[in-house]
Amino acid sequence: MIRRKKKKKQEKIIYKTPDEIAKLQAAGHLVAETFAMLAEYVQPGVTLRDLDRLAEEFIVRHGAQSLYKGYRGSQANHPPFPGVICASVNQEICHGLPNGRVLQEGDIIGIDIGLRYKGYCGDACVTFAVGEIAPEAQRLLEVTQKALAVGIAAAQPGARLYDIGAAIEDFADSQGVSVVREWGGHGIGRQLHEPPSVSHTRMPERGPLLRPGMVFTIEPMINLGKPEWRLLKDGWTVVTQDGSLSAQFEHTVAITPQGPKVLTRLDGAQDIILT
Repeated sequence: MIRRKKKKKQEKIIYKTPDEIAKLQAAGHLVAETFAMLAEYVQPGVTLRDLDRLAEEFIVRHGAQSLYKGYRGSQANHPPFPGVICASVNQEICHGLPNGRVLQEGDIIGIDIGLRYKGYCGDACVTFAVGEIAPEAQRLLEVTQKALAVGIAAAQPGARLYDIGAAIEDFADSQGVSVVREWGGHGIGRQLHEPPSVSHTRMPERGPLLRPGMVFTIEPMINLGKPEWRLLKDGWTVVTQDGSLSAQFEHTVAITPQGPKVLTRLDGAQDIILT
C-alpha cells in the first residue's frame, strides 16, 4: 500500500493489454501460492522471521524476486525494509517488520507479499488468525474480508475510481468499524507502485473512469476502533492510535469488459483465504 497524497495534476494511468494482464495474473498466482504455503505455519510459537524465511525460500525457488526486501520508498535516506513480507500483528495496521517476535495464541497477523515474476508484479495481503481468537477479532477479519469484496464489486467498467472507496466506507460504517484513510491501494504493473492511487474512503472528486486495462490493488485496512494511526520509530510500522485491533485484506484487480478480475487468487478459489 502507499500513503495517499494530494495531487497537483492528474496521474497518467498505464493501461495493460490482455497479454500483460495474463503475465500479471501469473505473478499474482504465485503470491496466492505463497500464502497457501504459509497458512499451515501461522501458529503459536512461530516467529515472524520464520515466516519471512519460508516466504523468501518459496519465492526464490519459483523464480521470482521480492519487491519489499531493501525497499526504501521515495526517500533515499529512508531505512531499507528488512524482510520479504510485511508482518503486522494485532494493533499494527501495515508495514510490520518480520523480526524475532513470537506469535501467540489469539493474535491476528496481516501478511503482505509483493514479488516480481518474469518482469511483472504481484501484490496481496491476508490477515490470519493465530490459533483460537476472540469473537471480536474473528468478526473484524470477516468484516475486513467483506469490505474487500465490496470494493472489488464496485470496480466495474464505466464506474469511477473513487466509487470503490465510497462502497468500502459505506459498508464499514454499517458494521461499526473504521477505515484507515491515508493509506490506500495503487496501480501495479512492471513496477509495484504506479498510478492511480486507490482510496478506501469516500473522496470529494469521483476520480477517473474505470476502463478495461486498468490494474490496481484494493486493500482496505479496517480498525476495530478509531481510524487514526501513528508511525513507530522504526520508520515503517504503522499502528492504531488507540491500540485497537486492525486487519487488512488485499487483492490485485484488473478491469476487463466483463467486470473486475482478481489476479491474486488460486484457480477455482472463491477467496484469497485458502483454509
